[in-house]
Amino acid sequence: MANVSHHPADLANHPDVSEMRDRYARMLGRPSVVAVDGLLLLAGLYAAISAWTVHFAAAESELALNNLIMGIAVAVIGLALTMAPERMGGLSGACAAIGVWLIVSPWVVTRHPDTGMIWNNVIVGAVICLCGLVAAGMVARAGKHP
Repeated sequence: MANVSHHPADLANHPDVSEMRDRYARMLGRPSVVAVDGLLLLAGLYAAISAWTVHFAAAESELALNNLIMGIAVAVIGLALTMAPERMGGLSGACAAIGVWLIVSPWVVTRHPDTGMIWNNVIVGAVICLCGLVAAGMVARAGKHP
């Protein structure tokens, strides 16, 4: 049998060790950004299921579909920001725009929204917009400081 023992010294000779150390240092240096990205993911998932938790899916299927699509989009962006922050940083501004859309969508998509629909979309839209703006600010600040 071949000698396949894994000693801690084995990694020191790895050709990508400096790149891995740099990546880990960048990731550990940005815990607040990861927290904001996680909040975006959770807020997006809530927005996607909110029509059924607030019970307006049957009454207003257009708004339910709108919340489902926008919530999935925010959740995917939040996940992408968490997984590959270097490449997906520009999408954080899109979350702010989606948050604004969620705030105004009850009046645009439905003719007579009820109070539950309005409050649900205003609160989740404000949370998504705020998290998107914070993430965009952090990405812009990280771009200025190498």
